[in-house]
Amino acid sequence: MNNETSDIQLHLIELESKIAFQEDTVNSLHQELLAHQKRIEQLQRQILMLAEKLQQMPEESGILRPEEEPPPPHY
Repeated sequence: MNNETSDIQLHLIELESKIAFQEDTVNSLHQELLAHQKRIEQLQRQILMLAEKLQQMPEESGILRPEEEPPPPHY
């Protein structure tokens, strides 16, 4: 009985170690996900700002709209 109890305790310790490692991994992944989400939001704001600036540019700025662009020379 004592040997069986010892085996169970060792197995329990091993399981607790695995759970602790998994919790650490999940926390690390969560932090990484938050950092990526923050970066995505920052990039979205920058894209919106650029789009607004492009819309506010005067017509004579020299930048053509895609539909106004001449076809490439190979056409």
